[in-house]
Amino acid sequence: MKFNTRKAITLFSAMGFMLCAPLANAQEGENLVPNGSFESIGKKPKRLGKIESATGWISPTGVRSDLFVDTKLEDISVPDNVYGRETAHEGENYAGIVGFSYGDKMPRSYVMTKLDSPLKKGMTYCVKMYVSLSEASKYASNNVGIHFSKKALGTDSKVSMILEPSVVHRENDYETMSARFNWTEVCGVFVSKGNEKYIAIGNFNSNEETRYERMKKDNGTKGIKVQQIVAAYYYIDDVSVRLLDRDNGEKCDCVSGDAGEAYSKMIYQKVFHETDKTTPKERVEMQQIYFAFGKQSITIEGERSLGVVADYMKANPSAKIQIKGYCNTLENEVAVENDIYADMDNQRLGSVMKVLMEKGVDESRIIPSRKRDESPNDEEHSELDDDETKQAKNRRVTFVLL
Repeated sequence: MKFNTRKAITLFSAMGFMLCAPLANAQEGENLVPNGSFESIGKKPKRLGKIESATGWISPTGVRSDLFVDTKLEDISVPDNVYGRETAHEGENYAGIVGFSYGDKMPRSYVMTKLDSPLKKGMTYCVKMYVSLSEASKYASNNVGIHFSKKALGTDSKVSMILEPSVVHRENDYETMSARFNWTEVCGVFVSKGNEKYIAIGNFNSNEETRYERMKKDNGTKGIKVQQIVAAYYYIDDVSVRLLDRDNGEKCDCVSGDAGEAYSKMIYQKVFHETDKTTPKERVEMQQIYFAFGKQSITIEGERSLGVVADYMKANPSAKIQIKGYCNTLENEVAVENDIYADMDNQRLGSVMKVLMEKGVDESRIIPSRKRDESPNDEEHSELDDDETKQAKNRRVTFVLL
């Protein structure tokens, strides 16, 4: 498909997008994405489909993307809105797009803006954005990424833009992109072919090339109810493109590969000792979910433990449960330089909450508590444990019935 670039360029001009002259030369470390966190807005939006209210951003197709802001209008408010609940990764506002819909029942949407200065041929850039799957989504999908172009993309049609993505998630699978309670970093390096001026965000692959997963219906988010939509709807925030100083060895902190690749791969598993005198409450509270370094994915053993917890909660509808999430000291130390590893305690809480809710436990009965690395799992440590084992025992989520 040939896109109408003339129309898109005219729209940018009409919006006053060029009021600020672009920088002649990009400096290393400087974000080339203006208004990358959607904080600067012109006329405050009053309904969905108003991404153009965010200074510099437009929808490059006939499907208008959304902007969520601090407002009393329930559909587009933050943190609660028509598609779920999310706190902005940076600032207060964020955008929203349809990344995938089975059979294109809901057409995809995209967002686009013009960079502060064109990318330079042969130069390497660190590219990042953060995405979060909305609770209303019936699906999760891969391929939500970034595309750089020399000319602005533009069409009035409600179509999918099939183009070569410039950056996608390093794993690019639907499981990674299915987190409903946290922001997922999409990050990579891009070597410029020369003079790219525009950045667009969305799914640039065909449905045949897109992997997806059907999500279980969310049971409500802290008192709000959402109506499920036949799509993978993603919140978007904190978009950045920064020139790397390769001469001095500067690297994009997300390109080392899979999180935890350079660190321990150990996942500790506790052996549970039950007796005839073990009460149902004791059985629940002895469960502990353990994780790999820099990971929030739940193991098969963890799934079994969550089954025990969920069965108790469903059998005791008045019960509430506190879930405590932990990371270890090394994850916190590494997170200072690489935010892939940041807030692992919170990410693990989100994963556990997601599974419990899928198993029928209402979120109002789950009380998450972030413990960071404040309470080492000393009761599980033995004199024979080396440092790697001790760190593995600290990466956990525990349970207390209330």
